[in-house]
Amino acid sequence: MADAIDLFTAHWNRERPDVDVSPMAVIGRIQRLSRLLEQELKKFFAGHGLEFWEFDMLATLRRSGGAKGLTAGALNQVAMLTSGAITNRIDRLAAKGLVERIPCAEDRRAILVQLTPTGRTLIDELLPLHMANEQRLLAVLDQQSRGQLADQLRTLAESLGDIPTS
Repeated sequence: MADAIDLFTAHWNRERPDVDVSPMAVIGRIQRLSRLLEQELKKFFAGHGLEFWEFDMLATLRRSGGAKGLTAGALNQVAMLTSGAITNRIDRLAAKGLVERIPCAEDRRAILVQLTPTGRTLIDELLPLHMANEQRLLAVLDQQSRGQLADQLRTLAESLGDIPTS
């Protein structure tokens, strides 16, 4: 079996045998897989009336916010977006009735973002379906291969500075 990256590296090896293009075998595949997975996830979430970023924000609030919610700043750290972009996304989710802004009892200057009952129900119903979809996307790999791949990708991500934010 061969994929597009095999073709690209073969072409480069023919055209520039003096350059080691072996990193392309990993980085090129990660980039291509990222785009392919993004397309699949976009299609899945569109079928449920959401964009991927909307699911991601709702999931972050569900897993990390508890009943209290999260500040926009905490959401910003997780999403790695500008404060303006995070505000825009919160506005859009609030307009759909999925989140609401609540004044923080401990700090009157802060606003917490909480899931509405509708948002919580949606994320709770969608999570198992999303996991089933991801199982489908990874079906070609057995559990041991998945574990090894996850470990290797974690090592690479950590080496590039990826650290938990919440």
